[in-house]
Amino acid sequence: MGLRAESELDCITTLDNKPSSSITFVTCPSLPARAKREYIRDMSQNKILLPLRLVFLVMGLLVVAASAADKKTTPPPAPAKSPTPAVTDEFIRKQFGADCSLLAGPAQYVGDLDGDGVDDLVVAARCKNPMGNRDDFNFVVADPYDTFLGFGDVKVTSTFASDAPERRGVCLLIIHGTQKDGWHADTPKAKFALINMPFETIAVKKLSLRKKSVLGIYMEEKGEGENTSSVIFWDGKHYKYRILGANFED
Repeated sequence: MGLRAESELDCITTLDNKPSSSITFVTCPSLPARAKREYIRDMSQNKILLPLRLVFLVMGLLVVAASAADKKTTPPPAPAKSPTPAVTDEFIRKQFGADCSLLAGPAQYVGDLDGDGVDDLVVAARCKNPMGNRDDFNFVVADPYDTFLGFGDVKVTSTFASDAPERRGVCLLIIHGTQKDGWHADTPKAKFALINMPFETIAVKKLSLRKKSVLGIYMEEKGEGENTSSVIFWDGKHYKYRILGANFED
């Protein structure tokens, strides 16, 4: 106790003995033991936390750089083309069942619809009973058109029948290709039967969405949508229908 008092007194005396106009340097023999411990503890924590902060900073920068690289390197889809040789009824029945056959007239297309870098197949067809065959042939029955109109249950919309007999069962068949064998694969990545599609003609072309470019299936409509142009496109999970001129925010 006496030693600490003398040290504090020395500091005070040094200050008092200096002229007011001179520069005063205050030196004390030592810090109190408690202050030493706190100082050592703070320095130890800083030695541990500083490297961790640097690690998190570097990781954050790497994530941002990788995200920017992905955005820069994502190429636009290649133009769609016709399959060579053309798809046959035999192939369609193997993939979708004996109740399906190609529709005469609309063109067949091959292109990357789902953005995975692998070509997919789009053909117009007529399927008499897609709901009955979907489990046996492992394909999805979807109705983007009636979903757009507010009818979301495909079990209900699959019972809708066109007033024109020649339009009944008309659909678009889509096969997503695998990395190895493309759309020719015995077990493709995914298969879809899009029912109740009101097309007269189809064309697969580039579609610009808000954030990216994809291939869309453009349709000139017939029936209720006479003289209407529309498009079907893959949003990452489902096929969606939009009337051309609408705001594509997907």
